[in-house]
Parts: sequence; C-alpha cells; structure tokens
Amino acid sequence: MSKRHSQKHKIDRRLGENIWGRPKSPLNARAYGPGQHGQRRKGKLSDYGTQLRAKQKLKGYYGSITEKAFRRVYAEAARRRGDTGENLIGILESRLDAIVYRAKFVPTVFAARQFVNHGHVQVNGQRVNIPSYNVKPGDVISIRERSKQLTIVLEAVQLAERDVPDYLDVDHSKMTATYVRIPALSDVPYPVQMEPNLVVEFYSR
Repeated sequence: MSKRHSQKHKIDRRLGENIWGRPKSPLNARAYGPGQHGQRRKGKLSDYGTQLRAKQKLKGYYGSITEKAFRRVYAEAARRRGDTGENLIGILESRLDAIVYRAKFVPTVFAARQFVNHGHVQVNGQRVNIPSYNVKPGDVISIRERSKQLTIVLEAVQLAERDVPDYLDVDHSKMTATYVRIPALSDVPYPVQMEPNLVVEFYSR
C-alpha cells in the first residue's frame, strides 16, 4: 500500500504539472504550487533537481509508489537487457493496477490500487489482490462478475478524457482486457512528458 497521506492533487500542484490530465486538477485554475509561497518565482533547477523531479513525477503518476518499491522496480529494469529507461516504463505499465486504470475500469490510478486491493479483479480467472502484480503478455484481466455493476466501473467506462492504448485489447461489454504486449515509452499515453532517462541518471549517479 502507498503511504500517501496528502490529497492526490497536491502531487501535481507540487510538481507544477497536471500529470494525469484530469479536468478537475486545481492546476487548471491555479498553475502554481500549494501553500503561501506557491507563487514565488522558482530558480533554475540543478541537474540533480531535474533528475529528482523526473523521478517524483513518474512515481506520482503510478499512485505515488513508495521509494523502496520504486527502487526495486528500477533494479529490475537495470537487470534486464536493453534500454533501462524503456524497461522501467515496461515494468510500470505491466503492474496490475496500471492495466486496470489503462483499461478504463476505474477513473484514477488511486482507485485502481484500491479496486485491486478489494478483490474485484481476476487474472486468467484467478482473483489477484496485489496492485503491483506483474501481468505478462497474453494474460486476461477481468472484473469479477459481482463487481461489474459497481458505479465506479460504469462511470469510468464512459469517461471521454482518455482512450485505451493499443497494447491492451479491451471488451467493455464483458469487462475484460488482454495484455497484448509490453509497451515502449512512445506507446504510453502520458498526458505530460515523462523522462525515464533522467530517472536512470538519478539512480546511476
């Protein structure tokens, strides 16, 4: 579970970007940080500061993953063959809660984590309640029969603010999603620019 205690909108206000592209983000009306000093002019970030911000943005996007868990994800990405930054994105997008969010079964990444935790999701017909569960290409993710009529699910399917990416094959009439392939960075529909290369530099220094 995430140890996020603050309001989720504080994450994007602190970072100065609407990282989920949500129409209700306070940044749409107040494009500056929270608190009485939020409107102060910010100085130029150092290389370290730029790398740290890139890491915070990526962590925040996936539901404010804990530092310990995120470092574990990075270690796995670095261990695999190929570009570490691309591997990092692939692993994060293979998380069960990320796929539930991408499939538009729930409205937010935070709701996805809770939805999985509460046992509403199955992988290949077996109930899985671990949000960080690693889904493999070919796996079928489905909503449990008794959960298909939940208001949160019915409302999320109708959301027009985001589309289902092409590395998922989703059938909203059956509430199933097949994970077709591990995506590259360019395949992932981030509302803002993510810079996994800077995250790699942050952990490599």
